[in-house]
Amino acid sequence: MFPASQRLAREHELEPLSEFGFIVTSHEVSRDGPWRIEIFGQGDKAKVATAIDRNWQWEELPDIDWVAENQRSFKPFQVGPFWVHPSHARDGMPDGLLPLEIDAGMAFGTGTHATTRGCLEMLATLDKTETANAVDIGCGSGILAIAMAKLWRRPVVGSDDDPQAVEIAIDNAKLNGVAGLCQFVMSTGLRAPELAAKAPYDLIVANILASPLMELSDSFAAATRSGGRVLLSGLLVEQADMVLSSYKRRGFEPERHIDLETGGAWWRTLLLRRA
Repeated sequence: MFPASQRLAREHELEPLSEFGFIVTSHEVSRDGPWRIEIFGQGDKAKVATAIDRNWQWEELPDIDWVAENQRSFKPFQVGPFWVHPSHARDGMPDGLLPLEIDAGMAFGTGTHATTRGCLEMLATLDKTETANAVDIGCGSGILAIAMAKLWRRPVVGSDDDPQAVEIAIDNAKLNGVAGLCQFVMSTGLRAPELAAKAPYDLIVANILASPLMELSDSFAAATRSGGRVLLSGLLVEQADMVLSSYKRRGFEPERHIDLETGGAWWRTLLLRRA
């Protein structure tokens, strides 16, 4: 594990491993704040060995289709007015709910994590008349944009800086019957011309991480109409004040929040309104 201050530098050092078929991932560990960086792949171990030190731990993983394994373990569940289910479990939805068909895969967002559940619950509390122009930044699987399209029956735009995630989101919108309402584009933040042209927004949704949320606060403020909202998630409860302070300095005030737990860590979803 590494301190948060070292994460980016460590990731940059490991980036060349992608040329040899390895994937580098990182995630925050709860409470004490360090980051865990992991390297996955089937390439030459010697390439990895030259890029790391003796403090790293090696583990041989069994030859399993982990995506398929994860899909089999994904069970349907209700969150707010939504019934989230994989494609192999379409039966049994209670009456009156909106189905969201999402398979576990290579893009984040099946609805099981506290951050996604918090966003889905918060979206269900919003007034349709105040969300006419909405965008989902860092859309992953597209689940939140698809949920908005289904909930409000109006066009929604989403973006991600990962082209694979954009393709997955497009496919998921088709599966959910809202391909005509959802537009997904590749973009870092709000930089894509398709996103800039639609500003100012009534609602900006971003379920990413605390650090990029703060980095995006200036652009989010510039792209949110007066009286509009941002719905932010991907932050641990103990990071909430730091993120909130960044947005308060840019004219946002808190309306409400939702705290939910995943894997022993508590995550906060924030709803803020711009003055």
